[in-house]
Amino acid sequence: METALYLIPVTLGETEHYKVLPAYNREVILGIRHFVVENIRTARRFLKKTEPSLMIDELHFYELNKHTSPHVVAGYLTPLAAGESVGIISEAGCAVADPGADIVAIAQRKGYKVVPLVGPSSILLTIMGSGFNGQSFAFHGYLPIDAAQRAARIKALEARIYSENQTQLFIETPYRNGKLLEELVRICRPSTRLCVASNLSCEDEMIRTKPVKEWGKNAPDLNKKPTVFALYK
Repeated sequence: METALYLIPVTLGETEHYKVLPAYNREVILGIRHFVVENIRTARRFLKKTEPSLMIDELHFYELNKHTSPHVVAGYLTPLAAGESVGIISEAGCAVADPGADIVAIAQRKGYKVVPLVGPSSILLTIMGSGFNGQSFAFHGYLPIDAAQRAARIKALEARIYSENQTQLFIETPYRNGKLLEELVRICRPSTRLCVASNLSCEDEMIRTKPVKEWGKNAPDLNKKPTVFALYK
């Protein structure tokens, strides 16, 4: 296996690996001894579930989160200089909106090969299932917490779908999904279309697109369910 920094996707929830992760990912994992992870406990559990034969205690784990200093992060790539591959394991799905971007940027600057592996992306799955414009879209992560700022941001994003013909996607902390849905119904134009994509790739997956005005009737229970919201005209 070529020496590289491999970006290793995981499942989006409690779903079977074979449904969303290619068999090739398992082959890559078997060739790596150094892993950069957000949470060591969950990373060890993922690896053991992916390949029970792995000797977890013989692997090396380096924790990476928003509190990890840049100096420490740079040191995580030391195995690459010695000809050993390093894997980055996300907490959910693909390593797109994760702290892993920092170490990928360092690897790129140093000229190391970076290999993103195929896996589930909640952003792309939402776009695919929404019926919205997939040629032009923007993912904004979390909206502002302040009520006034949040309302202003929602209005600004809605304006962009009409002026730029661009799909707008964002997320919320799972226990506040219901509140965000209420705000979207209150703030957006009644005819603006809203897609709510919840528990993607899991058994109780829901991807539903309706005009905003219809979301105010019999709203689904989104409490503690990872959800992506998308707006389009």
